[in-house]
Amino acid sequence: MSVINRIIPCLWFDDQAEEAAKFYTSIFKNSKITKTSYYGEEGFEFHKKKAGTVMVVSFEIEGQQYNALNGGPLFKFSEAVSLQVMCENQTEIDYYWAKLTQGGEEGPCGWLKDKFGFSWQVVPTILEEMLTDPDIKKRERVMKAYLQMKKYDISLLEKAFEGR
Repeated sequence: MSVINRIIPCLWFDDQAEEAAKFYTSIFKNSKITKTSYYGEEGFEFHKKKAGTVMVVSFEIEGQQYNALNGGPLFKFSEAVSLQVMCENQTEIDYYWAKLTQGGEEGPCGWLKDKFGFSWQVVPTILEEMLTDPDIKKRERVMKAYLQMKKYDISLLEKAFEGR
């Protein structure tokens, strides 16, 4: 067996791994659930999960593999880890923002938490170019503009960059 992805993010859920994997794969076009494993009776004293319940759901988004684990209530997500969705245009930003905030909450500067409490950043690809431009005044105007945003607005970022 060859290793396709040597590093695979594992997302720890209480008991929503299957629901989360279905939610994420419904949002991203190039995605799929690849396999599901289930708890058995062995190890019940540790995992406390009924035999036959979902343990891990493996899924792919844009060729990147993820595992969603039903590990119980011991750990919760925090903003210390997030996934960035790089968007080519405003239509993509609007789409991913609307889908990922369903049942979740908006945050500043393109950040959001989905309905499972997992953090995402919906970011225009042009932002990196703007923030690495040699002209410090352009960079500062862009930063001032995006610090006032929740969902990114590319047209406002471009206006700030151009000094309009």
